[in-house]
Amino acid sequence: MLALALLLAGGAAAGCGGRATTHHKPGTSHEQASGEVGTLLRATDATGHRLREVPAQGAPEVQLTLRPDSEDGWNLQLAVKNYRFTPDSTGGAALPGAGHAHLELDGRKLARLYGPWFHLPAAQVPEGTHTLTVRLYADDHTAWAVSGKPVEGAAQLTATAPGQPGGHSHGDTPPTGQSQSPEQADRTVTITVRDGKVSPAPARTELRRGERVALRVTSDRADTLHVHGYDKELALPAGQEATLILTADRTGLFEVETHGSGLVLTQLLVR
Repeated sequence: MLALALLLAGGAAAGCGGRATTHHKPGTSHEQASGEVGTLLRATDATGHRLREVPAQGAPEVQLTLRPDSEDGWNLQLAVKNYRFTPDSTGGAALPGAGHAHLELDGRKLARLYGPWFHLPAAQVPEGTHTLTVRLYADDHTAWAVSGKPVEGAAQLTATAPGQPGGHSHGDTPPTGQSQSPEQADRTVTITVRDGKVSPAPARTELRRGERVALRVTSDRADTLHVHGYDKELALPAGQEATLILTADRTGLFEVETHGSGLVLTQLLVR
């Protein structure tokens, strides 16, 4: 009896098949908790991210459509199938049919997308005909793939000079990168980026819900400002001050960062 008890205890400790069990919240499978979905290939996409192969049936899908914005640039829509955006778990395990997307212009990354809508400023698109591509990624930054090819969608975009047919001429529109006058805001935060350093040092900017904050940023290199949680972006021309006016209508903690250099500029704490 004692030998039998020890044998049973040893089997329970080892788990099924001698493999340690993974503890996770009820209702979540081992695959979902550990990210063991699909097959991780040695191949990579054009940006160096490894491909995560999944069967064609039930695989994520994406289609990209765009339409001119009445004020500036274009509004992009990502129509996805078998997929959901999960900004809160970015950097975690690869969960089935979940993650984020990358937006590329002629193979050059413009932004990481956490939702189905994105506004592309005209200042970020040179004159001419271009290819916009969106590619779906898992939370662990591997690229979803089917038959060895990344899951992506593309669309053609033609940008013309302001004042030309089909171009974007806005008359009284503020200079490139500027949206509104800082005087229209309740708070103004002035930030400078030089040689990869942020001045003043990144800190929290506390706001009351409903307040308007002006983010005045001068970068020594061309970049893009992104306000997480609000999905607001602003082109930062090299050496020029750019201003984004934001109404803090959502409570929480939101990071403001640059896409190209990956620098955190400030955190908006909205109460």
